[in-house]
This record gives sequence, structure tokens and C-alpha cells, in this order.
Amino acid sequence: MTRPPVHLVVPPGIDDPARPSGGNVYDRRLSDGLAAIEHTSTATVPDRALTLVDGLLTTPALVAECDRLRLVVLVHLPLGAAAPWERDVLRSAAGVVATSRWTRDWLLECYGLDPARVLVAEPGVDPAPVAPGSPEGRSLLCVGAVTSLKGYDVLADALALLDDLSWVCRGVGSLDIEPAFAATLDGRVHLTGPLTPTELAATYAEADLLVLASRAETFGMVVTEALARGLPVVASDVGGVREALGGGGVLVPPEDPPALARELRRWLTDDGRRAELRAAAAERRTALTGWDRTVRQVIEALEVLR
Repeated sequence: MTRPPVHLVVPPGIDDPARPSGGNVYDRRLSDGLAAIEHTSTATVPDRALTLVDGLLTTPALVAECDRLRLVVLVHLPLGAAAPWERDVLRSAAGVVATSRWTRDWLLECYGLDPARVLVAEPGVDPAPVAPGSPEGRSLLCVGAVTSLKGYDVLADALALLDDLSWVCRGVGSLDIEPAFAATLDGRVHLTGPLTPTELAATYAEADLLVLASRAETFGMVVTEALARGLPVVASDVGGVREALGGGGVLVPPEDPPALARELRRWLTDDGRRAELRAAAAERRTALTGWDRTVRQVIEALEVLR
């Protein structure tokens, strides 16, 4: 039996190379995998159509649209107190697809949603060649928009405690979202701005360790992107990062520069520690799954939520 088409409502500019994000990548891979009909507003979706809406687009008006459409909300990042209408939208929708188990648990606890109507489809990752790494492990990498949420200031403060050691740290991500914040950073993280996919792949290949000092993450796709290359990860223990990491690195408390510095110092000074974390990353690499699995999970979720 032929499935009815899926209408996917996404933010404008999801393919904008100047503002790459995990959510945009997820939406694009999902749209392509589902052969979805794309929209940037529910207003152009026909009545009663099966419609998957990126949760970043939720507004109070979507409550009424839940009567007109078979509407499912894709939640990358719960908006919480910043969007007091979000709970009403999610309760009115036919269902919710969350991008991590952590996100699902948060939605159930904070919004009281029906567990049977909240399903999970974790991001996939593309296969990639193993990064060769260097014996000393001095090349550190952070990937993500340069914002307070991504904890670049926490990373900079941690690196300030390592000035007695030799290392280089690059930060790859948009500088335009919080330019005033980016201007406050002290230069210890060399900010490149966003890179093309080819440039980013080359940067991963030159790196020894991914460092993620985020204050919040619902999953952390850059973690699995690094692990797909056998790169170990040191990351804040927030949100769904533990799910993404899966033993392929080390978690540290969020907003704790000394704790982050201690782990980085161990990495930079202890040959055995580097070997241990590289072996853990290599093992985790073999367990990662691709975007085809994500698409299948979403298809299965939509069948349940029809």
C-alpha cells in the first residue's frame, strides 16, 4: 500500500551554509529520506495532511492547526519557559518525535504528555575515515555556533589553566548568532567561523580530541561526528550528550572550567590516557548508526501516530 505523502515544515534557510546546525542537518536528511513535501509554514499544507513540524516553529497558532492537520511535532530542543505555549501545542498534536531519550523524558516530566504519543528518533551519522591523530594529542577542536549555550567561555577559561602546556584549539561555528559574546573571548580558541562540509571534514581529520563545553544539548550530533572518525570526546554532562557519547570519551560537570581543565591536562600529559580514550572511541565508532535508521524510526513513529 502506498503511504500518503509527508509534509515537513522546516525553518527558512535550513541549507544556509553560514548558519549550519545539527537541527538543520537532521531536517534535511529527514526530508530527503522521507521524500517529504517541504514547507516553511503550515499555512501552505492541505487540510488533513500528515504534517511533521520542526518544534522551533511552534507558536500559539499551531493549537488550532492541530484540528485542521494530522500534526506531529519534531522536538530538537524543548523551548520551555521561553515559549509558554509549547506545552499546549504538544498536548494538542497527534504526537511528538523527540531526537533523544533525554528529550522524551524531559517532555514527559515537564509537560505531562502521554508516553504513547512521544517517540524517539535519534540522529544518525555518516561513515567517515579514521582521523590519524598525533602522538602528543595537541590539536583540540570544538564544533558549534559561538554562543554562550555552547560554552565557549567555559572552554576558554579551562584553557587558561593550561598555559604551561603546548596545544592548539580551533572553534568551528557561526560567529553571527551572538557576536557580542564572541567578541568577549580571549583568543585561546582560534575561531574559524563556519566551514564548508569539505573544510570541516579536513579539520576533523587534523584533530586529536573534540571538546564540547555546552551548557545544554539535547543530543550533541558533533559528538557522534567526531566518534565516527575515531576522535575521543571530552564533553559536559548535559542533556542527551551521554547518549551520543556512549562510552567514547569523558563527561565533566557543566560550567566547571577547573574540571574540564583537569581532563584536558590528563589528555595532554598522559600517553596511557590518550591510548585508553582512543580505544574507547574506536569501539564506540563501530556501534554508530546511519541516517537510514533515523528515517525508519520516524516512519515507524508516524505510522503509530496516524
